[in-house]
Amino acid sequence: MERYTSSKRNKTIYTILLLFCIVGFWLFENFYTPDTYAATTEDGSGTTIPKLYIPSSTTNEIASHEHFTVSYSEPHEQAEWVAYILKKEHLTYDDRKRPYFIEDPKISTKSADWRNYKGSGYDRGHLCPAGDRRFSKQAYNETFYTSNISPQKNDFNAGVWNRLELQVRRWAKKYNSIFVVTGGVLQQNLDEIGDEDVSVPQYFYKIVARGDRTNLKMIAFLMPAKESNKSLQQFAVPVDTVEKLTGIDFFKNLEESKETVLEKQVETKNWKF
Repeated sequence: MERYTSSKRNKTIYTILLLFCIVGFWLFENFYTPDTYAATTEDGSGTTIPKLYIPSSTTNEIASHEHFTVSYSEPHEQAEWVAYILKKEHLTYDDRKRPYFIEDPKISTKSADWRNYKGSGYDRGHLCPAGDRRFSKQAYNETFYTSNISPQKNDFNAGVWNRLELQVRRWAKKYNSIFVVTGGVLQQNLDEIGDEDVSVPQYFYKIVARGDRTNLKMIAFLMPAKESNKSLQQFAVPVDTVEKLTGIDFFKNLEESKETVLEKQVETKNWKF
C-alpha cells in the first residue's frame, strides 16, 4: 500500500512538472522577445546614406539604424521603404548565427510582432536582405527587426525576388557602391495576416541608384508578389511609376529639372545584367 501511494505521488509530481514545462515553453515561444539589437557597431562606424538619396516619408515615422533606414507605416504594420547603401566590401560570406526576429525599438508604435506570420502561409521576407549585411554582427542582426520584413509567398521570396537581390549584389561588386530602396506597395483593402492585421502587398518595388548629382544613374523594378520566369529587365519601370503607386518622392533632394528627366526613363543600358 505504501509503495502504491509513493508511486502515485511520483506520477503526480511528474505530471505537474510536465505541465510546467509545457506552459513554460508556450510562454517562451509566444511572449519572449529579446529587447534590442541597437548597439554600436564593432568598428564604431555605421553606413551613412547621402542626403541625395533619402526618400520622402508619407508617415513621418523614420528610424535610422547603423546600417539601414526605414520609414514605417503603422496602418500596414510594415515599412513603406527600407533604404541602405551597399558597397563592394559589404559583400562577405561571413557565417552569422541567425538571431530572433524582434520588434524595432526605434518605431514609436512598435513594429509588428513576428508571430503575426506564424501559420499565415507567408515568409517573413527581408527588405534589406540579411545576405547584404554579413560584414558585421551588428549589421546582420539589425536586418531581423520586424520593421524590415514584409509578408511574401515563399516561391516569390526564394524565386524572382531573390534573383533581383542577387543582381543587386552583382551591381555592388561592379560599381563599388550603390544605393537601394525597397518595399511593398501599400494600398487600401489589402489582405491581412495576424492579430495586428499586417498588410500583404500585391506588388514589391526596388530602386537602385549610383553616382552623384552630376552623373546619377537609377533603375526601378516593380514586381507582382508571385513567382515568375520573366527576365528582370521585363520588370523595369520608370521611378515615376513607383512614385505614383506609393506617394513617395524617392529623389526629393535632387534638382527638379534633373529629377523630372531621370525619373521618367527606363535606362537598362546603364546597368549590366
